[in-house]
This record gives sequence, C-alpha cells and structure tokens, in this order.
Amino acid sequence: MSGYFYGWYMKCQSKDSTVAFISARHKNGTSETASLQVITEDGAWNIDMPGTAFKKDCANIFLGKNRFGKNGIRVNIDNPEARIKGKLDFGQITPIKYDIMGPFALIPFMECRHYVFSIRHSVNGKVVINGKNYVFENAVGYWEGDSGRSFPKDYLWTHTCFSGGSLMLSVADIPFGPLHFTGIIGVIYYNKKEYRFATYLGAHIQELRDGKVRIKQGNMVFEAHLLESSGRALNAPVGGSMIRTIHESASCKASYKLRIKGKTVFSFKTNKASFEYEYPS
Repeated sequence: MSGYFYGWYMKCQSKDSTVAFISARHKNGTSETASLQVITEDGAWNIDMPGTAFKKDCANIFLGKNRFGKNGIRVNIDNPEARIKGKLDFGQITPIKYDIMGPFALIPFMECRHYVFSIRHSVNGKVVINGKNYVFENAVGYWEGDSGRSFPKDYLWTHTCFSGGSLMLSVADIPFGPLHFTGIIGVIYYNKKEYRFATYLGAHIQELRDGKVRIKQGNMVFEAHLLESSGRALNAPVGGSMIRTIHESASCKASYKLRIKGKTVFSFKTNKASFEYEYPS
C-alpha cells in the first residue's frame, strides 16, 4: 500500500511531569521507515529507524528492543538524538464503549482514522531523558492511535486526565470525495460514565477560533480553550511521508467545561492539558 502511516500515542501524566511516546511506521510508496517521537513539557525528540525495526502484535508495538503496549512501556534509546531509558507499568486499561469513529470506521478511503484504546489507566515507573528523571507514582495514562495517509490539513486535538476523569476531543477538516466537512470526535470519561460528542451523533460547532472550541450536541455543550501554548515541533504524515511539522503542547494551561441541560457537570482550568491547534491564526 502506498502512502500509509500507522502509529500509537501513549501519554503518561503525573502532578509533576508529562511524557508522551509516539511509535509509528510510515510508507511513502518507495520506502518504509519507522520512528519514535517523545515529547515532554521540556522538549521533543525524534528518533528515525528503518522500517524493519517496526513490529506489531495484538497488544504491542516493537521498535527494535523498545516495547509499547497494554502492559506498559520499555524504552532504551542511546544515540546522538537522545538518550532515553525507562520502564513504565500500566494498570487495567479502560476502553471506550465502541469505536470512536462510529460508522466512519467502515469507510475505507478516509484520509485519517482515529483510535482510542484506553481513555484512562494507572502508570507507575520512571523514564530518564538526557539525564532528567520523569517519575510516575500512582500517575495516569492515555492511549490512542491514528492510521491513514495524512493528518488533516486543519485540526484541533486536546487531551487531559483530571480528577475523576479523562477527556479527548478532535475537530478536523475532513475531505470526503470532492467535498469537505468539519468532523468532530470526542469522549469524556468522568466518574465512570462516558459522554461522547461526534458528528455522527449530531454534534456541531458553535465556536472555533483563537484556540477555543465550543460544541453542542442535543442538550450537551462542551468547551475547550487553550490558554497558554508551549508547543513543541513534531513530525506528521503527508501521503505517508513524515514531512509536515506540527506543534503540540504536551503540558500546558487550558480550560474545559461540560454542561448538560444547562447544568454544569464540570468546569476547570489545568496546567496538564495536551493541545494541538493547527488552524490558521
């Protein structure tokens, strides 16, 4: 298959630190490569690998001797780009009720397909990146993935774990044959209850500008607002080649609010938001 990518995003979040690992393979029609990207509040690192380094089974991605999967992460990188070594153990993962793509999961020609494998799980362990310790004790994690040909041209993505919950939202320009539409997928796990926002459930945009989005679906309204960006450069796919530069704030200041039937379910600010805002300024 020409022009293809597949990758997992595994985020670990404590009160002091955030580290996310992006393990991926990518094929541009002539060559196949693999990569590991690591992002923290301090920086971002990209480690390129040959395509043969990438292996996958039902529960793990292997990049050489590095493993990323449902039970945790084992990483040992020592090269000019970065020295990264660590062991992170995951507790019981929390799958969402059904595929985040809904009926769009059945459409074979989507530019980008999204997955949510665990909306929240426990994390324990330590990672050392270029001599700095990132310690996770009774911390929390999140695990998602993407596949397809390219990331959307314009999009917003955010995630955070918070007291009693975890949330993810993505809003993107979706090419659909000759047409384009704004697609919405989002899931909130709060007090062991799942709330879902999606285009296929009738969600629509009420406001989208300057790092802020407000979405309405039936009697639910959800708002996310990027308050202070700390974006780090990451590579993203275009036609399977990792030639686009996007910017993610791994741990930044943002606010979130959920209202149902006019009643506020939660409203909070956090310094532990992850945010990508790839719309024109």
